[in-house]
Amino acid sequence: MAGDSTGYIQHHLQNMAYGELPAGYERHNADGTVSVLAEDTWTLAHSSAEAADMGFWAVHLDSLGWSIGLGLIFSFLFYRVAKNATAGVPSGIQSFVELLVSFIDGVVKDIFHHKNRMIAPMGLTIFCWVFMMNLMDLVPVDWLPMAAQKISGNEHLFFKVVPTTDVNITLGMAFTVFAFMIFFSIQQKGLIGFIKELTMHPFHSGKWYIDFTILVWVNLILEVVALISKPISLGLRLFGNLYAGEMIFILFGVMLGSGLVLGTAGVFLHLGWAIFHILVITLQAFVFMVLTTVYMAMAHDVDEEH
Repeated sequence: MAGDSTGYIQHHLQNMAYGELPAGYERHNADGTVSVLAEDTWTLAHSSAEAADMGFWAVHLDSLGWSIGLGLIFSFLFYRVAKNATAGVPSGIQSFVELLVSFIDGVVKDIFHHKNRMIAPMGLTIFCWVFMMNLMDLVPVDWLPMAAQKISGNEHLFFKVVPTTDVNITLGMAFTVFAFMIFFSIQQKGLIGFIKELTMHPFHSGKWYIDFTILVWVNLILEVVALISKPISLGLRLFGNLYAGEMIFILFGVMLGSGLVLGTAGVFLHLGWAIFHILVITLQAFVFMVLTTVYMAMAHDVDEEH
């Protein structure tokens, strides 16, 4: 039973990896046979070991597919609401969208006190997109993977449906935010101003020979570490919370197949955790959006003191 549970958990935690395996690679098939690749081959990983051997350039098709698909759904929904918006009594969906836009706009205005028409739409996009990706965590863990296995005819197919449980997705978004931080910092402060921000704070003696021989390098190390820690913590925070939540759902799934008593307990625990998790997925989307807005405000701040 422990072996079955371990295999069940490992299967649900593995992404659908597509990458290159080198010539001569030995692939262990489901029927116990071993096949040797005659040449370098791009293929789907049949096991977590193959996914690891594919290395850095392997692509997680399930995470990319769901994240792009959910982004398109969000964009289409808001486009349709904006196109069909009326000045009279709004429909239910239009009222919801207007309320959400007003809420995000208010939050952004409270944090971001500079002029940039891109920031509020960015905040709205981040909140809605991350929320929709997080929302997939409420779909029972077996439904969509089993459907994918039936459709593909491959009962061993890996298929994760929560993009934010993939660190590549969360760090990808975080480093995109980081790129905007650097861009707006240089745009608002100039390249020289940006360099001064990294080298002249927080320590400054006023004596050039001390500043340029000691303090500049101390400041540079401190500021670069602080700068790089922002996207890493932003991405890992979202990943860690959603990965932990997904792991708990998987453990409840194990309980459902462990007899009547544990299965019944698993149903109620699953329901209770799902209700609580609604708060988690919303809060994590909100935190990601708020921190992004805070970082954009810091990038636009041209004051010498910070």
